[in-house]
Amino acid sequence: MEDLAEKTVEVADRDILEVCLGLEHVADIVELLNEQEIEEQAHVLVHLPDERAIEVLDQPGLDDPAALIEALPAERALKLMADMSSDRVADVFRYMDDPPRTDLLNRLDPETRASLDRLLSYPEDTAGALMTTEFVSVPSSWTVEQTLDHIRRVERTRETIYSVYVLDPKTRQLLKAVALRRLITADPKSSVLTAARFDKPITVAPTADREEVARLIAKYDLLAVPVVDDSMHVIGICTFDDIIDAIVAEGTEDAQKFGGMEALDDPYDQIGFWSMIKKRAGWLSVLLLGEMLTASAMQFFEGELEKAVVLTLFIPLIMSSGGNSGSQATSLLIRALALSEVKLKDWWRVALRELPTGVVLGAILGLIGIVRIVVWQKAGFYDYGPHWALLALTIGCALTAIVTFGSLTGSMLPFILKKVGFDPASASAPLVATLVDVTGLVIYFTVALVILRGTLL
Repeated sequence: MEDLAEKTVEVADRDILEVCLGLEHVADIVELLNEQEIEEQAHVLVHLPDERAIEVLDQPGLDDPAALIEALPAERALKLMADMSSDRVADVFRYMDDPPRTDLLNRLDPETRASLDRLLSYPEDTAGALMTTEFVSVPSSWTVEQTLDHIRRVERTRETIYSVYVLDPKTRQLLKAVALRRLITADPKSSVLTAARFDKPITVAPTADREEVARLIAKYDLLAVPVVDDSMHVIGICTFDDIIDAIVAEGTEDAQKFGGMEALDDPYDQIGFWSMIKKRAGWLSVLLLGEMLTASAMQFFEGELEKAVVLTLFIPLIMSSGGNSGSQATSLLIRALALSEVKLKDWWRVALRELPTGVVLGAILGLIGIVRIVVWQKAGFYDYGPHWALLALTIGCALTAIVTFGSLTGSMLPFILKKVGFDPASASAPLVATLVDVTGLVIYFTVALVILRGTLL
């Protein structure tokens, strides 16, 4: 097969449909389609074989499946969606605009529409929104042979057959989850329950956060986890590939928030100019207002600055050190909370850990600051005046206090945000730096007043 990059260059001279038909892997087709306009993508899907077109639409790498479905003729769109995985169809409808959304929903068969209505009723970041309703389940009264025969019959209509879910014949409650590998190696004439493990099946509620689903799949090394209601009825399954996609999306969202902006709804190169402004201007304005407090703090200590102008030389050093220590602590705690390494109730343990950590880190930076002043003074690089030793002590003590405060503040902010119902990732590095900047200046000048009173001040 020719290199995909070479084929992309040839698109200008050859029909895109011919190129797509020549590609062997659906991921390559998706990559090529993402380079084309929506109208050209729709042209390809209209003429691709049904099975290959469905594979394309089911690929998570497809940039804008909702717009692509809207661009297709209604009959073609309905035909393809009828055979797509249910969770993928739900994603398409979730981002589709009206009136095409309502029109297509109304033309779906009742069973498919009922399934979609259930999936769309759950919040986007929950197990219910991620799950697929296409799974294999059998009654506990069946044998292994009957179960394998059933799998052969329904395999093409199921998203995955990693596991078979064994249900009570009367109540339809989940009893066991049987891995396909264990079924293949089990005695065909024995009960399907004999192929199941002895432990209780791992399940999640439809309202569980996608991060909780990811944690369970990673912890128990699962390929899929069943989603059950309050009565232990299986309503769907979350597969590991869907979770990987969700985790990538979650990581992207957190990274954008941590950079001090709202999360983008679309890929960077597809978001509009004014949408980009809207996503970024809000946080920048909030941070600017916060930094205005820094100016207010400096105005409050204007008299001290007039008496000891040399103190202004170290303001950038003081502010950046506090902000950096706070950002470090925030980054560590946001990730620890996301991975459930720490819980909300563990805030005091974190505080007790960060307090001595901040003191030691601050002392290290304070010592570096003192050495810097001593070297510059003794080497003649700069004359800090007759009280340079007290100035060095001031910088050392201020750095210790500010870095300690920054570490403690940065570690507690994610807990506070989570407690009040916000995403801990909203505790962005710029936000932490802004908060610590203001308090850092207050700490700096307070330390200076205590040490330098009667000399420089």
